[in-house]
Amino acid sequence: MSVHQPRPGFTLVEALTAITVCTLAGAAVVLALNSTWHSQEAFLSWLQARGLAEQLADEIAGKRYHAQGAPPDQWPLGPAPWEGPTRSSYDDLDDFAQYQAQPPVDPWDIAIGQGDGAGGWRHPAFRIDAQVFQRWQQQVRVFYVAPNNWSRRLPAGQTSLVRGLMVRVLVVEVDGSVRELARVKRVLAYVPP
Repeated sequence: MSVHQPRPGFTLVEALTAITVCTLAGAAVVLALNSTWHSQEAFLSWLQARGLAEQLADEIAGKRYHAQGAPPDQWPLGPAPWEGPTRSSYDDLDDFAQYQAQPPVDPWDIAIGQGDGAGGWRHPAFRIDAQVFQRWQQQVRVFYVAPNNWSRRLPAGQTSLVRGLMVRVLVVEVDGSVRELARVKRVLAYVPP
């Protein structure tokens, strides 16, 4: 008489359950990694954009408050006809009133990551891929603010001895929408000599 001994192993149901659990766990790990990667990419974009905005705001704040021979509360704001087309010829704060560059450029109108910092080009081995900042743009606004409330922008045509400076770095998405990556604001006041 032979007794039927059960064989050790898994049943088909147990194997399918184990495969399902492993698949769900793997999907959760992939989703978490993907989310982390996108968060890291968004943070890196913000960090680069913030650096570009701060750098341009510092450059502008280092210029004279107003053009030589012009009053400190001149109107309208903007570059004179002989200033431009690159910002290397901008010599005072109001020249940047409606400045915009796409992609972001250095003072000599060379795309960021391409120039050597002195108006020339980097060696090709050290240039950033031209596509990196292709959809980015820098936008500057210079305007007068109320002298007793620096957070209040004055309407066009009203002047004071206090100007606001706003530098924005934007990205044009694939669908054509525009998203702000970074914004830097400064308030600059005229102090007579």
